[in-house]
Amino acid sequence: MNGKLVGIGALCAPVILAVGIAMTPVDSGTLTTSSAADCVPAGTTVAEGVSLSAEQWTNAAAIIDAGVRDRNLPLRAAVIAVATAMEESALHTPEDATGRFYDKLVTIPGWDTAPLAATAQAVQDSDSPYAPWEPAATTVVVNLTIGCHPVTSPISNAGWTSPVPGSPVCSGYRTPERPAHDGVDICSTRGTPIRAAAAGVVITMECNASTADGTPHSCDVDGGPTILGCGWYVEILHISGAVTRYCHMGRQPDVDVGQLVKAGQHIGLLGSSGNSSGPHLHLETHTDEPAYPSNATEPTAFFAARGVVRW
Repeated sequence: MNGKLVGIGALCAPVILAVGIAMTPVDSGTLTTSSAADCVPAGTTVAEGVSLSAEQWTNAAAIIDAGVRDRNLPLRAAVIAVATAMEESALHTPEDATGRFYDKLVTIPGWDTAPLAATAQAVQDSDSPYAPWEPAATTVVVNLTIGCHPVTSPISNAGWTSPVPGSPVCSGYRTPERPAHDGVDICSTRGTPIRAAAAGVVITMECNASTADGTPHSCDVDGGPTILGCGWYVEILHISGAVTRYCHMGRQPDVDVGQLVKAGQHIGLLGSSGNSSGPHLHLETHTDEPAYPSNATEPTAFFAARGVVRW
């Protein structure tokens, strides 16, 4: 797409960028709610030095949803798009222009790691100064996604918590349809943080994915029903001797073998690597080490016995 994302419009409420505002790193996380629109505040609201009208917050949410919810892009894409819209139109942005922006953005090599200004300029074919808007755009995206109605991760009296708080179990343990399914599948948005269920030590962190003939398959891309294995996965050995297993992460986990973790600690991001037909966490609980099918136990009852009665 050549030219501007949209025509530059007059501000109905100023976008104020505070000098020296702290930037929150935003890379591959995604929404903690079904839509950024759910997080739009009423009226003109100031968040960490950024002042937007209700209309601008609404437009920013629509930009975020178009990329993260509708296209499964990481939050970095939304930051780039919001920063561009701040420069070009003060967040008065037509929906079709937003879609075209994302469609071109993903064709640019290294768009997710390159400096924001260079990426935005490549999409827009423009020398506009996008870089100064990055802190404000980051603040807006964080407030409309991972900072909005944050899902808490309460720790039970026994020291356990849900790995993906607030998300439903979408496939059960050893069901009649899947008798060899040794865990439960917890469904949520791609990129949702995965937490350690309890304190322990990481005993496994690896990519486990192959084709039916044994050819290794990358865990850095989505798997599928014909791919075998857990994808990127982690196992944690807990003080009690129990083991929890976390499969199908979207990228290399954020912990290493031998690392001590505490309950609720971030260990990776939900994805769809390995034998997976869509983003979810496959969670297994085992009564002993090593984790074999013979010592697997039903996770819902396992967690309930440890004071975690809601996922």
